[in-house]
Amino acid sequence: QVQLVESGGGLVQPGGSLRLSCTASGIIISDNPMGWYRQAPGKERELVATIFSGGTTNYADFTKGRFTISRDNARNMVYLQMNSLKPEDTAVYYCNGQVKGWAAARDYWGQGTQVTVSS
Repeated sequence: QVQLVESGGGLVQPGGSLRLSCTASGIIISDNPMGWYRQAPGKERELVATIFSGGTTNYADFTKGRFTISRDNARNMVYLQMNSLKPEDTAVYYCNGQVKGWAAARDYWGQGTQVTVSS
């Protein structure tokens, strides 16, 4: 049914940039809250950014204006532009979609894409 597939991760030098993409199927991203989460080794999964159906966004404090979440409704894709990357940004980044159910919402997750920031 719902499938979220991330891409765009890789190895980047500190201060560099990456653009992550989330390709969605079985869900209309413009109708649902979409987000990016990340999980670093030894840490819990944490919210990076969210974009709501109306287009408003929310960011975790650690992004410090470096990250931008966006979407392309025509392509049904969500993006995370990451600039000024730091080693502590190293993590597996996951795309998340929340779909309204009859009684409750349900979260869907992609498989994750590895981001490594290292010199």
